[in-house]
Amino acid sequence: MLRALAVDDERPALEELLYLLRSDPHITSAEGANDATGALRRISRALDAGPDDIDGIDVVFLDIHMAGLTGLDVAKLLASFARPPLIVFVTAHEGFAVQAFDLKAVDYVLKPVRRERLAEAVRRVRDQAAQTAQLVNPPAATAPVQSSSDQIPVELAGVTRFIQIHDIAYVEAQGDYARLHTDEGSHLVRVPLSTLEERWAARGFVRIHRSHLVSLSRIDELRLDAGTTTVRVGTAELAVSRRHARQLRDLLMQHTRSPDGRTAP
Repeated sequence: MLRALAVDDERPALEELLYLLRSDPHITSAEGANDATGALRRISRALDAGPDDIDGIDVVFLDIHMAGLTGLDVAKLLASFARPPLIVFVTAHEGFAVQAFDLKAVDYVLKPVRRERLAEAVRRVRDQAAQTAQLVNPPAATAPVQSSSDQIPVELAGVTRFIQIHDIAYVEAQGDYARLHTDEGSHLVRVPLSTLEERWAARGFVRIHRSHLVSLSRIDELRLDAGTTTVRVGTAELAVSRRHARQLRDLLMQHTRSPDGRTAP
Protein backbone atom coordinates (compact mmCIF):
# COMPACT_ATOMS: atom_id res chain seq x y z
CA MET A 1 0.00 0.00 0.00
CA LEU A 2 1.29 3.44 -0.93
CA ARG A 3 1.10 6.84 0.77
CA ALA A 4 0.86 9.53 -1.90
CA LEU A 5 1.26 13.29 -2.14
CA ALA A 6 -0.24 15.06 -5.16
CA VAL A 7 1.12 18.50 -6.09
CA ASP A 8 -0.60 20.87 -8.54
CA ASP A 9 -1.23 24.62 -8.34
CA GLU A 10 -4.50 24.31 -10.27
CA ARG A 11 -7.22 23.39 -7.77
CA PRO A 12 -9.54 21.47 -10.18
CA ALA A 13 -6.62 19.41 -11.49
CA LEU A 14 -5.43 18.67 -7.96
CA GLU A 15 -8.88 17.61 -6.78
CA GLU A 16 -9.35 15.33 -9.80
CA LEU A 17 -5.95 13.71 -9.25
CA LEU A 18 -6.67 13.18 -5.55
CA TYR A 19 -10.05 11.65 -6.38
CA LEU A 20 -8.44 9.16 -8.76
CA LEU A 21 -5.65 8.31 -6.34
CA ARG A 22 -8.04 7.73 -3.44
CA SER A 23 -10.09 5.45 -5.70
CA ASP A 24 -7.07 3.23 -6.34
CA PRO A 25 -7.06 0.19 -4.02
CA HIS A 26 -3.26 0.32 -3.77
CA ILE A 27 -3.21 3.87 -2.35
CA THR A 28 -3.69 3.90 1.41
CA SER A 29 -3.65 7.70 1.72
CA ALA A 30 -3.44 10.66 -0.65
CA GLU A 31 -2.75 14.25 0.42
CA GLY A 32 -2.61 17.37 -1.71
CA ALA A 33 -0.37 20.43 -1.94
CA ASN A 34 -1.10 23.39 -4.22
CA ASP A 35 2.47 24.68 -4.58
CA ALA A 36 6.08 23.50 -4.45
CA THR A 37 6.79 25.18 -1.10
CA GLY A 38 3.94 23.37 0.63
CA ALA A 39 4.99 20.11 -0.99
CA LEU A 40 8.60 20.43 0.16
CA ARG A 41 7.47 21.27 3.68
CA ARG A 42 5.29 18.14 3.79
CA ILE A 43 8.00 15.94 2.25
CA SER A 44 10.56 17.28 4.73
CA ARG A 45 8.29 16.26 7.59
CA ALA A 46 7.91 12.81 6.08
CA LEU A 47 11.68 12.36 5.68
CA ASP A 48 12.28 13.47 9.26
CA ALA A 49 9.68 10.98 10.48
CA GLY A 50 11.20 8.07 8.58
CA PRO A 51 9.76 5.68 5.98
CA ASP A 52 7.85 3.54 8.49
CA ASP A 53 6.15 6.42 10.30
CA ILE A 54 2.50 7.26 9.76
CA ASP A 55 3.62 10.61 8.27
CA GLY A 56 5.78 8.91 5.65
CA ILE A 57 5.32 9.48 1.90
CA ASP A 58 6.11 6.80 -0.67
CA VAL A 59 5.39 8.66 -3.90
CA VAL A 60 4.85 12.23 -5.10
CA PHE A 61 2.61 12.87 -8.13
CA LEU A 62 4.10 16.13 -9.31
CA ASP A 63 2.96 18.76 -11.79
CA ILE A 64 5.76 20.48 -13.73
CA HIS A 65 4.46 23.97 -14.51
CA MET A 66 3.76 25.74 -11.20
CA ALA A 67 4.22 29.26 -9.93
CA GLY A 68 7.60 29.72 -8.22
CA LEU A 69 9.53 26.45 -8.11
CA THR A 70 8.64 24.00 -10.89
CA GLY A 71 8.11 20.31 -10.46
CA LEU A 72 11.55 19.71 -11.98
CA ASP A 73 13.06 21.99 -9.32
CA VAL A 74 11.36 19.98 -6.60
CA ALA A 75 12.64 16.71 -8.08
CA LYS A 76 16.21 18.05 -8.20
CA LEU A 77 16.01 19.03 -4.54
CA LEU A 78 14.65 15.62 -3.55
CA ALA A 79 17.45 13.87 -5.44
CA SER A 80 19.92 15.12 -2.83
CA PHE A 81 18.27 13.06 -0.07
CA ALA A 82 19.38 9.53 0.75
CA ARG A 83 15.92 7.94 0.46
CA PRO A 84 13.50 10.39 -1.17
CA PRO A 85 9.98 9.39 -2.18
CA LEU A 86 9.46 8.12 -5.70
CA ILE A 87 8.28 10.62 -8.30
CA VAL A 88 5.64 10.47 -11.01
CA PHE A 89 5.30 13.60 -13.13
CA VAL A 90 1.75 14.55 -14.12
CA THR A 91 1.73 17.28 -16.74
CA ALA A 92 0.03 18.62 -19.85
CA HIS A 93 3.40 19.04 -21.62
CA GLU A 94 5.29 16.29 -23.45
CA GLY A 95 8.48 18.30 -23.85
CA PHE A 96 9.94 17.61 -20.40
CA ALA A 97 10.04 13.81 -20.60
CA VAL A 98 13.80 13.58 -21.05
CA GLN A 99 14.52 15.80 -18.01
CA ALA A 100 11.97 13.81 -16.02
CA PHE A 101 13.61 10.46 -16.67
CA ASP A 102 17.07 11.95 -16.08
CA LEU A 103 15.75 12.80 -12.60
CA LYS A 104 14.85 9.10 -12.13
CA ALA A 105 11.09 9.61 -12.38
CA VAL A 106 9.17 6.35 -12.28
CA ASP A 107 6.61 7.53 -14.83
CA TYR A 108 5.43 10.51 -16.88
CA VAL A 109 1.64 10.85 -17.13
CA LEU A 110 0.03 13.31 -19.51
CA LYS A 111 -3.07 15.33 -18.69
CA PRO A 112 -5.97 14.89 -18.90
CA VAL A 113 -5.30 11.96 -16.59
CA ARG A 114 -7.13 8.75 -17.41
CA ARG A 115 -7.98 6.34 -14.59
CA GLU A 116 -6.37 3.40 -16.41
CA ARG A 117 -3.17 5.33 -17.13
CA LEU A 118 -2.86 6.47 -13.52
CA ALA A 119 -3.41 2.91 -12.32
CA GLU A 120 -0.52 1.85 -14.53
CA ALA A 121 1.68 4.55 -12.97
CA VAL A 122 0.72 3.30 -9.50
CA ARG A 123 1.65 -0.25 -10.52
CA ARG A 124 5.07 0.93 -11.69
CA VAL A 125 5.59 2.75 -8.40
CA ARG A 126 4.69 -0.40 -6.47
CA ASP A 127 7.16 -2.43 -8.53
CA GLN A 128 9.91 0.13 -8.01
CA ALA A 129 9.19 0.35 -4.28
CA ALA A 130 9.34 -3.45 -4.02
CA GLN A 131 12.70 -3.54 -5.80
CA THR A 132 14.09 -0.85 -3.50
CA ALA A 133 12.86 -2.69 -0.42
CA GLN A 134 14.48 -5.89 -1.65
CA LEU A 135 17.82 -4.12 -2.10
CA VAL A 136 17.64 -2.60 1.39
CA ASN A 137 16.40 -5.81 3.04
CA PRO A 138 17.48 -8.70 0.80
CA PRO A 139 15.61 -11.94 1.45
CA ALA A 140 17.30 -15.18 2.47
CA ALA A 141 18.74 -17.18 -0.39
CA THR A 142 15.89 -17.98 -2.74
CA ALA A 143 15.44 -18.60 -6.41
CA PRO A 144 15.78 -15.42 -8.45
CA VAL A 145 12.51 -13.68 -9.20
CA GLN A 146 11.93 -11.77 -12.41
CA SER A 147 11.35 -8.10 -11.63
CA SER A 148 9.86 -5.27 -13.64
CA SER A 149 13.43 -4.21 -14.48
CA ASP A 150 13.48 -7.19 -16.89
CA GLN A 151 10.95 -5.28 -18.98
CA ILE A 152 10.48 -1.82 -20.40
CA PRO A 153 7.02 -0.30 -20.94
CA VAL A 154 6.14 1.09 -24.36
CA GLU A 155 2.96 2.85 -25.39
CA LEU A 156 1.06 2.45 -28.63
CA ALA A 157 -2.23 4.25 -29.27
CA GLY A 158 -2.81 4.69 -25.55
CA VAL A 159 -2.12 1.02 -24.71
CA THR A 160 0.89 0.12 -22.56
CA ARG A 161 2.83 -3.00 -23.53
CA PHE A 162 5.84 -4.52 -21.78
CA ILE A 163 8.82 -5.57 -23.86
CA GLN A 164 11.29 -8.08 -22.46
CA ILE A 165 14.75 -6.52 -22.50
CA HIS A 166 16.33 -9.78 -23.70
CA ASP A 167 14.10 -9.54 -26.81
CA ILE A 168 15.70 -6.22 -27.85
CA ALA A 169 18.42 -6.62 -30.48
CA TYR A 170 19.56 -3.02 -30.67
CA VAL A 171 18.51 0.51 -29.80
CA GLU A 172 18.63 3.51 -32.10
CA ALA A 173 18.84 7.13 -30.93
CA GLN A 174 16.18 9.41 -32.38
CA GLY A 175 16.75 12.85 -30.91
CA ASP A 176 15.80 12.77 -27.24
CA TYR A 177 13.99 9.47 -27.75
CA ALA A 178 15.15 5.91 -28.39
CA ARG A 179 13.75 3.29 -30.78
CA LEU A 180 13.89 -0.31 -29.54
CA HIS A 181 14.32 -2.90 -32.28
CA THR A 182 13.09 -6.45 -31.71
CA ASP A 183 12.45 -9.35 -34.08
CA GLU A 184 8.77 -8.38 -34.15
CA GLY A 185 9.14 -4.66 -34.85
CA SER A 186 10.25 -1.43 -33.21
CA HIS A 187 8.97 0.80 -30.41
CA LEU A 188 9.73 4.44 -29.57
CA VAL A 189 10.28 5.33 -25.89
CA ARG A 190 10.81 8.68 -24.14
CA VAL A 191 14.24 7.73 -22.77
CA PRO A 192 17.57 8.98 -24.16
CA LEU A 193 20.09 6.45 -25.45
CA SER A 194 22.66 7.46 -22.82
CA THR A 195 20.24 6.52 -20.03
CA LEU A 196 19.58 3.08 -21.52
CA GLU A 197 23.33 2.58 -22.00
CA GLU A 198 23.85 3.13 -18.28
CA ARG A 199 20.89 1.01 -17.18
CA TRP A 200 21.56 -1.96 -19.47
CA ALA A 201 25.36 -2.23 -19.41
CA ALA A 202 25.12 -5.19 -17.01
CA ARG A 203 22.69 -6.88 -19.40
CA GLY A 204 25.24 -7.05 -22.21
CA PHE A 205 24.29 -3.93 -24.13
CA VAL A 206 27.22 -1.94 -25.50
CA ARG A 207 27.49 1.42 -27.26
CA ILE A 208 28.93 0.99 -30.76
CA HIS A 209 28.15 4.45 -32.12
CA ARG A 210 26.63 7.69 -30.90
CA SER A 211 23.40 6.47 -32.52
CA HIS A 212 23.33 2.80 -31.57
CA LEU A 213 23.33 0.51 -28.54
CA VAL A 214 23.57 -3.22 -29.31
CA SER A 215 23.02 -6.43 -27.37
CA LEU A 216 26.26 -8.44 -27.62
CA SER A 217 24.34 -11.70 -27.75
CA ARG A 218 22.46 -10.54 -30.85
CA ILE A 219 25.51 -9.65 -32.94
CA ASP A 220 25.74 -12.18 -35.80
CA GLU A 221 28.79 -10.80 -37.56
CA LEU A 222 31.63 -8.31 -37.08
CA ARG A 223 33.12 -7.04 -40.31
CA LEU A 224 36.33 -5.06 -40.91
CA ASP A 225 36.63 -3.51 -44.38
CA ALA A 226 39.19 -0.88 -45.38
CA GLY A 227 39.38 0.58 -41.89
CA THR A 228 35.59 0.58 -41.44
CA THR A 229 33.93 -1.62 -38.82
CA THR A 230 30.32 -2.80 -39.00
CA VAL A 231 28.20 -5.37 -37.22
CA ARG A 232 25.28 -7.37 -38.51
CA VAL A 233 22.34 -7.78 -36.15
CA GLY A 234 19.71 -9.89 -37.86
CA THR A 235 19.06 -8.12 -41.15
CA ALA A 236 20.43 -4.77 -39.94
CA GLU A 237 24.00 -3.68 -40.66
CA LEU A 238 25.21 -1.05 -38.20
CA ALA A 239 28.32 1.12 -38.30
CA VAL A 240 30.80 0.98 -35.41
CA SER A 241 32.64 4.21 -34.68
CA ARG A 242 36.44 4.20 -34.37
CA ARG A 243 36.33 5.07 -30.66
CA HIS A 244 34.13 2.04 -29.90
CA ALA A 245 35.66 -0.52 -32.29
CA ARG A 246 38.46 -1.81 -30.05
CA GLN A 247 36.24 -2.11 -26.97
CA LEU A 248 33.59 -3.95 -29.00
CA ARG A 249 36.11 -6.48 -30.34
CA ASP A 250 37.41 -7.13 -26.82
CA LEU A 251 33.90 -7.55 -25.41
CA LEU A 252 32.92 -9.93 -28.20
CA MET A 253 35.99 -12.07 -27.49
CA GLN A 254 35.06 -12.22 -23.80
CA HIS A 255 31.44 -12.91 -24.62
CA THR A 256 32.22 -15.89 -26.87
CA ARG A 257 34.72 -17.59 -24.52
CA SER A 258 33.59 -21.00 -23.28
CA PRO A 259 33.75 -21.90 -19.56
CA ASP A 260 37.13 -23.67 -20.03
CA GLY A 261 38.67 -20.42 -21.26
CA ARG A 262 38.81 -21.33 -24.97
CA THR A 263 37.21 -19.08 -27.54
CA ALA A 264 34.07 -20.58 -28.99
CA PRO A 265 34.11 -21.20 -32.75
